[in-house]
Amino acid sequence: MEFRTAGVIGAGAWGTALAQVAGWAGLDVLLQAREPEVVESIRARRINEAFLPDVVLDSRVSVTADLADLASCDLILAVPPAQHMRSTLAAFAPHHRPGVPVILCSKGIERGSLKLMTDVLAETIPAAPAAVLSGPSFAAEVARGLPSAVTLACADEALGEALMETLSAPAFRPYLASDLIGAEVGGAIKNVLAIACGISEGRGLGRSAHAALITRGFAELTRMGVALGGEAATVAGLCGLGDLVLTCSSPQSRNMSLGLALGQGQSVEQALAGKRSVAEGYESAPAVRELAQKMGVDMPISLAVAALLAGETTVQGMIDALLSRPLKAERH
Repeated sequence: MEFRTAGVIGAGAWGTALAQVAGWAGLDVLLQAREPEVVESIRARRINEAFLPDVVLDSRVSVTADLADLASCDLILAVPPAQHMRSTLAAFAPHHRPGVPVILCSKGIERGSLKLMTDVLAETIPAAPAAVLSGPSFAAEVARGLPSAVTLACADEALGEALMETLSAPAFRPYLASDLIGAEVGGAIKNVLAIACGISEGRGLGRSAHAALITRGFAELTRMGVALGGEAATVAGLCGLGDLVLTCSSPQSRNMSLGLALGQGQSVEQALAGKRSVAEGYESAPAVRELAQKMGVDMPISLAVAALLAGETTVQGMIDALLSRPLKAERH
């Protein structure tokens, strides 16, 4: 298999960073942006001023506003916000050529249907071979060429190996996996847990509490991944534990910064005001809670975050509820 051109759907920070990586990997890249100002900015200055300022894009990256222009691309990276994945893929479906792989790069669980992004792809473009790209990667760092490693999950081993080789760049290392569910669950749930870690940080609860949240959050993430049919070993890799540690450890994370603001006393509305980029944990939290209840999976931290975001409790009420849970043996 040989891939020479890549279409990237979604020109937010992560989509733009992935377009940069694909260009460095030697592909001719067409980045689709729905915002006219993004198209104009990239065409005029080679910079996505709205979402990734100060990063000059590789000469192999071009930009378009029209999804139809991606019809001739050899592979597609789908990077819209998770809650807009279905409508975006449905709009692209008439332009997709059967057999062209779609790599899902957005992290979340669809609200309402409670489906993962691979399910959404199967329903909107059933002729598309699926892959999932997920792992500890801040867009600004990746786009500047700082070292990063991610999981690339694909059920078709030969296709997965071809995609891995294709997207590998000097400082961007994909590691191949076959477990798409495990790769997706890690990326979706870690965003909700990062809000909890931000709250702890903003409230000044200390590093011990922070470490406990990451560790017990990872237990929640693993339980859900296995319950949905994923493998614990996948979740323990870059797409689960790795991404969780990164997202829960730096205010560069939109999700942790949201929690930080909440912990410092801002309301949800105040914390979200003026933010152009989506905090996926805020969008996914209701779906994570509903899915946990439906599957009977114990996820107290995730459910507490969802309750706070829904206005059903306060920050202090959330903390008190978690600390007053019955004592138990430590099991994953």
